[in-house]
Amino acid sequence: MIRSSVLLMCLAACSSSPPPASKPFVPPPLPPVAVSEAAGLAAFDTMRGVFQHPRCQNCHPSGDAPLQGDNGQVHNQNVLRGPDGAGVAGLLCTTCHGAANPPASYGVHIPPGTTKPWRMPGAAMPMVFVGQTPAALCAQLKDHARNGGRDLAAVRTHLDDPLVTWAWDPGNGRTPVPTSRADFLRAFETWASAGAPCPH
Repeated sequence: MIRSSVLLMCLAACSSSPPPASKPFVPPPLPPVAVSEAAGLAAFDTMRGVFQHPRCQNCHPSGDAPLQGDNGQVHNQNVLRGPDGAGVAGLLCTTCHGAANPPASYGVHIPPGTTKPWRMPGAAMPMVFVGQTPAALCAQLKDHARNGGRDLAAVRTHLDDPLVTWAWDPGNGRTPVPTSRADFLRAFETWASAGAPCPH
């Protein structure tokens, strides 16, 4: 009789509704990986190599005339920056620079172009790359008074500007930036994560 009672209790327990399923275990997020100052400085050196490549330096000269070519010669036709960076009256950048690079069949020495109107930084905030030491270039990139009022997030957004991305696809006869764009952007993220350190 006792065994029958025990059997009945077991059957009743087995036929009852199973307990509600527990929520799957989700591990807590890992803390952000600390990026050392040394890693940030190494990343900035990668960035510096891009900013001071001719594709970038030519529109960020120390004077008011843009540069051209891999040797950074002063632009032909006496082109000047103008107050807003788009050239001067009668000789705007868009007079020759169109909305895309010309086909390779046109040959070399044909003005390149992008989907955004060709221009330099304005005269009030020229963002000079030519001749800057790594420390000076780094300080300028972070200085709101000289970088267009941008914080690091806004600087990162600016790196997607068509005038910036053109440096990796500059058209026939021009040497593109040798550092891949993916490596360049990773270097920026590493530098920013390290607190944007500057060389001494």
